[in-house]
Amino acid sequence: MVGKRRGRGGNGGGSPRSSSGKPRAGGRSDSTAQYMTSPHPLSFPSVTNPTTVNLYTRFLWSSVNDGEVLITAQREQALREPAVFAKANDCKSEPPAEKLTLAQARRGTPAHRPVRVYADGIFDLFHSGHARALMQAKSLFPNTHLIVGVCSDELTHKYKGYTVMTEDERYDALRHCRYVDEVVRDAPWTLSPEFLRDHNIDFVAHDDIPYTSAGSEDVYKHIKEAGMFVATQRTEGISTSDLITRIVRDYDIYVRRNLQRGYTARDLNVGFINDKKYRLQNQVDKMKETVRTVEEKSKHFVYRVEERSQDLIHKWEEKSREFIGNFLELFGPDGAWHAIQERSGRMLQALSPYSSPRGSPSSSPTRRRSLSPSPPSPTSPSPPSSLSTPSSPVSRRKKGGSSSSLQKGSYNRNLH
Repeated sequence: MVGKRRGRGGNGGGSPRSSSGKPRAGGRSDSTAQYMTSPHPLSFPSVTNPTTVNLYTRFLWSSVNDGEVLITAQREQALREPAVFAKANDCKSEPPAEKLTLAQARRGTPAHRPVRVYADGIFDLFHSGHARALMQAKSLFPNTHLIVGVCSDELTHKYKGYTVMTEDERYDALRHCRYVDEVVRDAPWTLSPEFLRDHNIDFVAHDDIPYTSAGSEDVYKHIKEAGMFVATQRTEGISTSDLITRIVRDYDIYVRRNLQRGYTARDLNVGFINDKKYRLQNQVDKMKETVRTVEEKSKHFVYRVEERSQDLIHKWEEKSREFIGNFLELFGPDGAWHAIQERSGRMLQALSPYSSPRGSPSSSPTRRRSLSPSPPSPTSPSPPSSLSTPSSPVSRRKKGGSSSSLQKGSYNRNLH
């Protein structure tokens, strides 16, 4: 036994002895036997000898530590290795264990005496509902050894119906469930007292719904009457029948699925016409998927183009607003261009004299003064007749010069 310690009593051995020094029958002392049948595993027996109390205390602590080590080792082994197959002959060779009550099992038992719980079923298409039921059975008591019985194909086909998995596949599926400690192959459909005795079964775990089969209203009725039945809860929404119903309902989908994965029509028991129909449907689905992919890509491309165009439009609007604002700021009524024109006009007025308005050249004062006729003097000759030839500009200039000289001479004489 893993973790088994040697005794530390006064005799130096592992087996307790009586007051006469001889081992008691069965290898247990009175205190040990009373510990096994006491209401609580850690309660003291009614002894008054201090030596016996000390030995009993050491035994208790040794048993608790050994139990913890043993249970831990069993759990680690269950995670590393698959469960073993049960052998009824091995259980027959062992002495029958003492009967445990439900209260004693719930309080806890020593490590070397686990509570042997039995759960049976078909376990076809092993799913989470099966695993949850086994988890509940494993967790019924602090120290539980879970035995799972799996019915054979012959019994299942006779009483329940055809299975998807073979019995060997179902056995192997149960062996690799971490809650299972032992698997019984070819389990009976109805539990007999001989079967319970051969496997040292303490309790039977199953949901409490009456299971009508094999001409009985409830195959667990005699187990319930014997006080050996412990109820578990079913998981709603999942069962082997539900899984098979899904496959049958969507038969065409799963046939096409397996054809796509390389199975032949002969493997699937599909006729020639249905085979061609399913393959044509697969091709159509591929084309639809291709079209859908192209549509998604085109939608993505159009979305990106729209997004880019929106960005370009926003940028163009921003630039156009900026251009219009700059134009108005420069050429508007209060813009800089008018200010420049006003300043340039003021500078021109300041630099140049008053200029005459556009018109005839005779409008200037000096021009009028020079072109106005002078009053005739008494000594001046009479004006030429209309038949006389006009004078040239040079002669006019000379005449003008002579008249002006005459005027200057007369002006000087008047001053004198």
